[in-house]
Amino acid sequence: MLTMTQNAVLVIRDLTSRPDAPAGAGIRIASDLAAGSLTLELVAHPAQGDQVVDSDGARVFLDPHAAQILDDKSLDAAVDAEGTVQFGFSEQRPLG
Repeated sequence: MLTMTQNAVLVIRDLTSRPDAPAGAGIRIASDLAAGSLTLELVAHPAQGDQVVDSDGARVFLDPHAAQILDDKSLDAAVDAEGTVQFGFSEQRPLG
């Protein structure tokens, strides 16, 4: 299952707690099969069939294909000096 770094948790919680964000909002990651890529967007709730990953109140919704692709990945996030958020994925590190 997708995991999140502490940075990703903080950034997602910040995005979803803004006054213009709907209650229960999260980041939805969906697969774009035609483009061979993943899309990320802030949404009010998961779509039917989405896997929900919640880490300390940071919610990520994964469509079934994205959930399969990201099953062994960790989501990270950073905010640059201009306030632009960038998300990235890395291999999960084994515990221990």
